[in-house]
Amino acid sequence: MRVLCSSTLIGEFFVIGFAGLVAMKDDTLAMSTVWTVCAVAMALSVLLCGMITRPGGVQLGWALQLGLIASGFFVPMMFFLGALFAGLWWASVHYGRRIDDIKASWAAAQAQGSAGPDAA
Repeated sequence: MRVLCSSTLIGEFFVIGFAGLVAMKDDTLAMSTVWTVCAVAMALSVLLCGMITRPGGVQLGWALQLGLIASGFFVPMMFFLGALFAGLWWASVHYGRRIDDIKASWAAAQAQGSAGPDAA
């Protein structure tokens, strides 16, 4: 799960940065506010890469997805990109957990097989 989720989060890192460049063109938004929000979101996406397997890591990832979708109120294209990355996040968590389960059962089967009578 860690690899799939981290890949999604790193992709979001770049999307957040590009969204900041687009938001910077809006005269109604202060540049310092845009870059403060973007910096926090970008830092969160990178920090979450190391926190995925810890308690609350996946939930923080979902909060980041909601934040990306909500940023569509300032950069309308982010409604689409936020929804796209929310789908990728779901797939990363869902299929990552399935892959982890398959790896664990395979490792257990290998451990049982090597402990059999032919191991000696």
